[in-house]
Amino acid sequence: MMDALAPGLRPFMSSTNNSPPSRSEILEAHDLDGLVDEASFDELTSFTAALCETPICLVSIVGDTMQRFVAKQGLDVCETPRESSFCAHAMLGADLMVVPNATLDPRFADNPLVTGDPFIRFYAGAPLVTEDGFPLGSLCVIDRVPRAGLTQLQQQGLRLMASQVMGAMGNRRKTKIQQTNEAVAKQALTETEQKFRILADTMPQMVWSTLPDGHHDYYNARWYEFTGVPEGSTDGEGWNGMFHPDDQGKAWERWRHSLQTGEPYEIEYRLRNAEGNYRWTLGRALPIRDREGNITRWFGTCTDIHEQKLLMEQREIVSQELSHRIKNIFSVVNGLIGLSTRTHPELKGLADELRSRIMSLGKAHDFVRPHSARSQPTATQATLRGLLDQLLSAYQSEAQRVMIAGGDFPIDDRSATPLALSFHELATNAAKYGALSAPEGRVVIDVNELDDDLVIAWTESGGPQVDAAPAVEGFGSRLIALSIANQLGGTIAYTWNPGGLQAEARIPKASMSRRPLSQKT
Repeated sequence: MMDALAPGLRPFMSSTNNSPPSRSEILEAHDLDGLVDEASFDELTSFTAALCETPICLVSIVGDTMQRFVAKQGLDVCETPRESSFCAHAMLGADLMVVPNATLDPRFADNPLVTGDPFIRFYAGAPLVTEDGFPLGSLCVIDRVPRAGLTQLQQQGLRLMASQVMGAMGNRRKTKIQQTNEAVAKQALTETEQKFRILADTMPQMVWSTLPDGHHDYYNARWYEFTGVPEGSTDGEGWNGMFHPDDQGKAWERWRHSLQTGEPYEIEYRLRNAEGNYRWTLGRALPIRDREGNITRWFGTCTDIHEQKLLMEQREIVSQELSHRIKNIFSVVNGLIGLSTRTHPELKGLADELRSRIMSLGKAHDFVRPHSARSQPTATQATLRGLLDQLLSAYQSEAQRVMIAGGDFPIDDRSATPLALSFHELATNAAKYGALSAPEGRVVIDVNELDDDLVIAWTESGGPQVDAAPAVEGFGSRLIALSIANQLGGTIAYTWNPGGLQAEARIPKASMSRRPLSQKT
């Protein structure tokens, strides 16, 4: 017999190396042990024997050295040597192999199965071949007396029963492959889960996971070590009871929002530890999605930030004290200026301008100093729009004489002071000589991003007509140039239109805030 691998089987490789699978490996994939117990096969061989009017019918699977009868009718033995197998010849044919009288056939005349029990004389076998073209054996009928052959109906029935055998064997093979794949996948999943648990238990953070609906079903060892609760007691919704009563509602609301939207979960809350004390904790969670984008799990962490929180509170106290002292210094300076004007009344105009500038510096300082949730200004903290709103609030009215358009950008203490001084000077000049000196005058401040620069355009309208640029550059203009160019590395250009002044400042984004550009919104 030829054992060459059929072309359709070449994709299936041996489990031990990259060579094609052996015959025994292919037969093993068909679950022959399970076929022996297949009751339907016994019924099939019984029916086929009756159809062909023979005392013996076999489903023979040919191995490397033996042929095995996985179903049989009229024969007691379960296997015979391959060298004496009729089916080893029949399985290589394209159709039925019929031997009318084995004693007269040179291939089988001296065969032990012919000269001895079961004394085969007549044999007819239909090959059993897989969809890939691999020959497995034969469904055969045997008689102990010679016969001329089978009728057309019997031939058709034998072929049909052989296809039934192959259909059943193919199903068992697919089932076994599926079971093997499932077992391998389950083993891989188990190993992955074990690795995850080991990794999670070595982390300094508390780690947890939930089902897509938010049902908590896993906590690492660090969670139980921190909380001191029995294992499994915080599964489901029991976790929320570990939070401070004042934080539970907020935590539930934030968690439900993440479950409904799929957005990342992040919140600070007070978590009760094993000693019964509440410690500030940062909770975070991200969803895991399948290829279709559906959430399959949530994985989260709890990080103890209690000491960090205390340090921030201490920093806030120090910051408030320093801010208070700086404000006192501004007040003292303003007081000294006021005293000086009493002695030198002729300097009152200059003194008023100086006090105004000092007040703008005080506003800029209070705007960008570190704040906690309690001391944070009502305006957006540390953004250009928030600073402009606060500095120019004195010029607003019900008609909103100053309008800020365009985008926004983060600032810090490095840029707040020069920005405050520059826009204070522009507003002061507008109030004295420009648009804000007239009842119908307006100022529009437009903020836009251009490549690596921030472009801030100041446009006045509705004020006195402008004939030309001032002949002499005043102190305010020099102060603006010093602030924009020297301190922020930018440029400022003026256009003196008849309808009002236009000023355009271009400032590098990197000069506005120390935060990385990727974090600026």
